[in-house]
Amino acid sequence: MYKEEDYLQLSGLQHYKFCRRQWALIAIENQWAENYRTTDGEILHERAHDQDFTESRGDVLITRGMQIHSASLGVSGACDVLEFHRKAEGISLPEKDGLWQPYPVEYKRGEPKGNTMDELQLCGQAMCLEEMLCCDIPSGALYYGQPRRRQEVQFTPELRQEVRALLKEMHDLYDRGSTPKVKPTKACNACSLKALCLPKLMRNRSVTDYLRSAMEGEP
Repeated sequence: MYKEEDYLQLSGLQHYKFCRRQWALIAIENQWAENYRTTDGEILHERAHDQDFTESRGDVLITRGMQIHSASLGVSGACDVLEFHRKAEGISLPEKDGLWQPYPVEYKRGEPKGNTMDELQLCGQAMCLEEMLCCDIPSGALYYGQPRRRQEVQFTPELRQEVRALLKEMHDLYDRGSTPKVKPTKACNACSLKALCLPKLMRNRSVTDYLRSAMEGEP
């Protein structure tokens, strides 16, 4: 079990799967930069994270921006949208009749990415909710802004194990304060941190050391 002060951001799972160095620049070296993709994504999430929003549509209760955490995984974050579907195998909710099955929905810009980055983040949300609500959550959904439709995700044992394994690696790197060396790929061109990461220069040097030496006028 992790202490609350040691929790990592659950959203970091997606960054870490995309690029271990990108995650470390953000989480360990506190570096950040915006580009069109990050700005567009923030606008999409601002609409989803209205914590005052609650809506009932028949047998579906919709909430937004619910804060979540897991002591066993050592993470915290928020659900873009958390739906509760009235089902016999669900949980009880205050002032609501019947039983309700939690169903997390994560909003993403663009199109499906063809890898498990988004699925990992969504599965991590479900695992936090299972720990908090003492229930089983077999599936959730990713909503992509480009096709404007949902893609259902099954939280398989393999996906859950990858969540646990990657979060353990993230905690180990964070505890050591270690930023992985750069491994340039085609994906670097789409990264908002490219100008800070400097993939062709930073093979053996941290961004923090580079910026410090630049400000001090060192070579």
